[in-house]
Amino acid sequence: YLPSMRTPTEMIVGLVLCPCGLLLTLTGTLAPSWRQVSLIPEQPMDVVWEQGIWDICREQQSTHDRLCGQADELGYFDQVPVRVAQGLMPSSLVVALAGFVVASLGVRCWQPEPRHRVAGVAGLVLLLSGLMSLVPSSWYTQELWALPAPPSSTLSVGYSLVLSYLGSCMEILGGLALALSFHHCFKKC
Repeated sequence: YLPSMRTPTEMIVGLVLCPCGLLLTLTGTLAPSWRQVSLIPEQPMDVVWEQGIWDICREQQSTHDRLCGQADELGYFDQVPVRVAQGLMPSSLVVALAGFVVASLGVRCWQPEPRHRVAGVAGLVLLLSGLMSLVPSSWYTQELWALPAPPSSTLSVGYSLVLSYLGSCMEILGGLALALSFHHCFKKC
């Protein structure tokens, strides 16, 4: 039996999707724009508040003046979906990093044959990471209009929330692709 010199397709797909998902989730976690609040009473028409899970920024769009670190007068950061996101999003990033390290050990880089079981376990870890970031993103989206905001203001989804969704989905797909490595173990049995 001669080992194949090619890396299996599912491993390549997993190793491409997971780092991309990790970067998108990291950006979505750190950037302060999960929700945009505009047309705020007693504020100029072009003022927009960008609320993230760590910070609130005020931007005047006509001059592009942006000031972060705004006071949370409405109790936004005390809301359960925001607190859950503050806990699960960084945890998801740590789990994704661990999964990516395990994946790099399982995929053939410096060895003649890939370790299919190790790559499959890494896929399950990365799948878990994607689910851990998908849960707060989904919950936040569901509660977007219920979270405290000035009366008569307009609310919309921010780019950080979209990036978190995309990153979660890429991690889930990459994790599933790597988990397909288990089928080589079943073939040998």
